[in-house]
Amino acid sequence: MFSYTINDHVSLRLLEIRDAESLHMLISGCKPYLQQWLPWAYSQHSVDSTQAFIRASLAQFAANDGFQAGIWYDNQIAGVIGFHRFDWMNRTTSIGYWLGEPYQGLGIMTNACRTLVHFAFATLGMNRVEIECAVENVKSRAIPERLGFMNEGRRRQREWLQDRYVDHIMYGILASEWLAENR
Repeated sequence: MFSYTINDHVSLRLLEIRDAESLHMLISGCKPYLQQWLPWAYSQHSVDSTQAFIRASLAQFAANDGFQAGIWYDNQIAGVIGFHRFDWMNRTTSIGYWLGEPYQGLGIMTNACRTLVHFAFATLGMNRVEIECAVENVKSRAIPERLGFMNEGRRRQREWLQDRYVDHIMYGILASEWLAENR
């Protein structure tokens, strides 16, 4: 199982079925905030659907095709970060993340993302990590920019968000770039 302590306040660990209730409550409490950028936040959520998400995440981990980890702040679930999939042939992966509104602005996501990027390169042997963000999602875009990712271009009308298409910016970083800067 994946588990990593980032600092005295923040840790990451694979989501487990026992986390479904607290994850569901976080999502429910932040739904209007999450709906600004996450299409899945518009669907009806229940503890059962959260359990189904966690089961799918555990199956993804068991298949060695990525994983989803809870972000824990002072032992409270604050959000989720994970690898969408592993492209082992090309040694490429992408990271997705979200953080509950009360946990914004504390450096939690930057540290969580830094941890996963380093894990991808140093432990998994990946060559490339990507992060995609909606153009207008300034907070989300700040994370790969802060971590030294390169803006590789705009993907027009990449995602349907409730009533409109939004463009995304594709960010990427290579192992050689990351490891040279983060030894």
